[in-house]
Amino acid sequence: MTETVPPSPLHSPNFVAALPARGATDDYVRVLFRSGRLRMGGYGTRRGPHSISPELVKLLPAFGGLAYIAAKLFPGQRSESFRYRMHPWLDQWVQKQMKAGEHVISSYGYANACFRFARSTGGKTFLDAGNSHPQTFWEILSEEHQRWNCNLPPISFFQYQRALAMIEDLDYVLAPSQFVASSFLQRGFPADRIFPTFYPVDLRCFRPATEPRPASRPLTIISTGAVSLRKGAPYMLEAFRMVHWRHPSARFFLTDSVHDSMRPIMKTFSDLPIDWSPPLPHAQLAERLRSADIFVLPSLEEGLMRTALEAMSCGLPVVLTPHTGANDFVSSEEMGQVVPIRDAPAVAEAILKLADNVMVRNAPPQRHFNPEVLSFERFEENFLQCLQRIGI
Repeated sequence: MTETVPPSPLHSPNFVAALPARGATDDYVRVLFRSGRLRMGGYGTRRGPHSISPELVKLLPAFGGLAYIAAKLFPGQRSESFRYRMHPWLDQWVQKQMKAGEHVISSYGYANACFRFARSTGGKTFLDAGNSHPQTFWEILSEEHQRWNCNLPPISFFQYQRALAMIEDLDYVLAPSQFVASSFLQRGFPADRIFPTFYPVDLRCFRPATEPRPASRPLTIISTGAVSLRKGAPYMLEAFRMVHWRHPSARFFLTDSVHDSMRPIMKTFSDLPIDWSPPLPHAQLAERLRSADIFVLPSLEEGLMRTALEAMSCGLPVVLTPHTGANDFVSSEEMGQVVPIRDAPAVAEAILKLADNVMVRNAPPQRHFNPEVLSFERFEENFLQCLQRIGI
């Protein structure tokens, strides 16, 4: 998303990142590197994130190798639980390389020992809150699993306990959405220690089509996340069934990443015309988004669903719930509809309302927001302001 630039000499490198793999937190790590604040990024992978000098990245490839083997040997839920059980190994490995007084950034349950060490030696701890507060996460999804008679836990109970324990040594929450911020406020976390942030989008890749919608294209709905109870998949599929009754030629683009929680339920939707795709790299994902009309994600719990922002950047109207985080960016009917969680008829009604406009449009799609609000530059400016506010 950004080119590698030399770190600024204006700040001392006093931040450590502790992460099992590359992901959303990398954007924060890039900002720390670009501003001269990053001393080390510790990753459990063979390769570190791009745009960061390799000499600042410490890797534990054996961690990633074992996770890969587990994914091949075990079914989804068992593989996930095995991976979470390895997190203390990575955590201790990074902590032993930390210096007294250093700050640390990580996400839920990854860096408990690093957080304790930082706090005990005068450093500050920062959480990339890619989901709501662990208790909020657990309660919402436990209820959903009970609704669908799913005997699987929402997440490994071991990981849930580690996430809760990590909160005890937390100084600052980097909250990418109002939903996340509210979940911490409701648990008594101080408001002045919650920093509103967001995840940037690669606007060069995710951009609208340059041609009008083909008149011959059937109504095409798309969702690019995993198919799971957490993502509200049963309500999404039931809503598409209602839409399909009104538009018999309609089709649904989904990603072939079905969570164990949804596999038994998928049988009841085998009659629907679904176009499955494997997880795609950004360039191909953007093309698939541009070949669709409406993005839908009735998720029950998200921090900030970046795929919804990518769809909006491609000019697609969206149907979201207030628990997706991306709903914070829906400020007009042209941009989409926000519907309650667990409400298939509301999802269907929103899709049909948007379809009435999309299918008669004879101009190329456009972004109905200022794209700068999702740029890496705006994200960087916002995060640095948060650090400066607390004297770092």
